Amino acid sequence: MTNVIPDIPRIYTALAEWMACLIYISLLKKRLTGWKLITFSVCTLFIQSIFLVITRDLPIVFWIPCMIMAIGMMLFFIFFSCDITIFEAGYFSVRAFVAAELIASLEWQVHFFFWNAEKATLPMELLLLFAIYGVAFLFIWFLEKRQVPIDGKLNIRQHELWSTVVIGAAVFAISNLSFITTRTPFSGQYAQEIFNIRTLVDLGGFAILYAYHIQLNELRVRHELKAVQNILQNQFVQYQQSKESIEMINFKYHDLKNQIIALKAEKDADKRNEFLTKMENDIKLYEAQNKTGNHVLDTLLTSKNMNCMKNGITLTCVADGTLLNFMDVVDICTIFGNALDNAIEYEQKIADKEKRLLHVSVFAQKGFLMIRIENYFEGELKLEGDLPVTTKKDTFNHGYGLKSIRYAVQKYGGVVSVDQKDHWFELKILIPLKNEKSDL
Repeated sequence: MTNVIPDIPRIYTALAEWMACLIYISLLKKRLTGWKLITFSVCTLFIQSIFLVITRDLPIVFWIPCMIMAIGMMLFFIFFSCDITIFEAGYFSVRAFVAAELIASLEWQVHFFFWNAEKATLPMELLLLFAIYGVAFLFIWFLEKRQVPIDGKLNIRQHELWSTVVIGAAVFAISNLSFITTRTPFSGQYAQEIFNIRTLVDLGGFAILYAYHIQLNELRVRHELKAVQNILQNQFVQYQQSKESIEMINFKYHDLKNQIIALKAEKDADKRNEFLTKMENDIKLYEAQNKTGNHVLDTLLTSKNMNCMKNGITLTCVADGTLLNFMDVVDICTIFGNALDNAIEYEQKIADKEKRLLHVSVFAQKGFLMIRIENYFEGELKLEGDLPVTTKKDTFNHGYGLKSIRYAVQKYGGVVSVDQKDHWFELKILIPLKNEKSDL
């Protein structure tokens, strides 16, 4: 780079890159916390500073490789501090690098405007440094805080990462072109002009990446909403199909009852009478089960119970279905359909069929509707936010069952919680009852 124009001190660049990483680390889901994070952060700042300082006087041919290594250290810092994927770490590393370039360039341009690099006193230089870095990075933190999900994850995919890398590389190349050569149509000739190009290009690059980030957020929300809506619709369709099937079964059972009555009227052997009596009792038992007082819940429980029987799962239920009468049919299907599907899917993985247990309870307590769905659980419950982490490999297209349950429950001012007690996974739903019967 030219010796006429003083470049940003490497220690300033290291501090800007470190602070930019901290901005995103503070917003993402942490892997390290407390003193571990503080110690790791201080060590990273020391290593970044030493690396940039000792590579300051290397020939220009080593400039790009050194900058790639600097970004690699930022990637390492973010990835090992946060519980995110390598694609997400790469995505935020590029954004942090462009933000660091912008703030460092802005501070040094203001510095060069008021003083030359040789004339500024150390106290004034540090005051300007911390003032601009502090205000600028705080502003970026407020901007980013609004756009990072609560769980701190964006599910960045490979093509989204590469799009960000290309934008970041283009911004860095154009903003620093004048420091390599002034013999291009995009280079500046004078110091202030070169500083303006670098700062404004970095500002434009940061704005482009921020706009791209907002777009990714909107696409993620649309995808999640579409997935939830599909789950809602699928559960309702399943309910309708189950209702039709169970109505046909009930019709067949009604015919069978009439046949049994006719057979019993004949003069048959005692054993045959006993057999027919047993058949009639079995039918009565079938009629008695899943009669909760809510036909939607009855249909769902009967359908899911048939699935349980096929897979050797014992489903028990104690439910007052009349408490659900104020809820929409689709919401009942969403809550119980998804919860039971998740539980049944898990229970199928348990080798010991004696332990394949599932229990549903619906009751009123102190003015609230309580829905509790429990299933036998082996292993350790891992939460992402307040919901369990999906066990599917494709996290982008899975994990929306419980989100759709929470979406349906929140319509009625309710809350959803999950917990693990001993070897039981427990899903609890609490919804306030309005003028409904409740136990005091």
